[in-house]
Amino acid sequence: MLVLLPPSETKALGGSGAPLDLDLLSHPELTPVRGKLVDALVDLATDVPASLAVLGLSERQAGEVERNAELRRSPTLPALARYTGVLYDALALEELTKTEKSRAFARLAVASALFGVVGGGDPIPAYRLSGGSVLPSVGPLGGLWRPALEPVLAAADEFVVDLRSSPYTSLARIPGAAVVRVVTEDGKGRRNAVSHFNKAHKGRLAQAIVKSRSEPTDLKGLIRVAVRAGLRVEPTGPRTADLIV
Repeated sequence: MLVLLPPSETKALGGSGAPLDLDLLSHPELTPVRGKLVDALVDLATDVPASLAVLGLSERQAGEVERNAELRRSPTLPALARYTGVLYDALALEELTKTEKSRAFARLAVASALFGVVGGGDPIPAYRLSGGSVLPSVGPLGGLWRPALEPVLAAADEFVVDLRSSPYTSLARIPGAAVVRVVTEDGKGRRNAVSHFNKAHKGRLAQAIVKSRSEPTDLKGLIRVAVRAGLRVEPTGPRTADLIV
């Protein structure tokens, strides 16, 4: 299976891996677009005020621009260790057993404005670029990514679970993917999408998936894994489900 997680704006710093080598990332078909975006970010970083404006950062976040400038030289970490925040706190990669980490690297992938999608174990540097960013030399990212990324994801010969957030679903559609929505339910059974802590619950679902010895091959199997982990997940259609919190 392939579970697509949303990325995070925040990244762990440092790393012990060799500098970025695009040829080592999953889905080498994406290398030309990845290279173009890396070059664009490095070039943009030579103009700090412009970088802050394009990336929606304050002057206090100028360190993010410095990291973009060092994209090709800075050390790398596995993607699941690089991204931080509530989803990745809930996944708790550092608490997984060796076997569970292997499953995480095999089953989980992360949507990325810079790399399109990266496998959980792919070695990447710290960077700053959001799905909604518009780089001056490139334009809106969706126009660049959709032609390259949609065929790659559509060709996935496995059960795909799409947990991406809206800025990243707009970069590539995956018509055959199962989509899980995080919702609350009131006393009358009405459900509303959760915005606050949405990612934390997705992180718990991702953790349940990698802790499971059995690998789900369809939505029913995914729901069984979630329920065994104490999560309440119910189908709402052939390829959709609600995670009720």
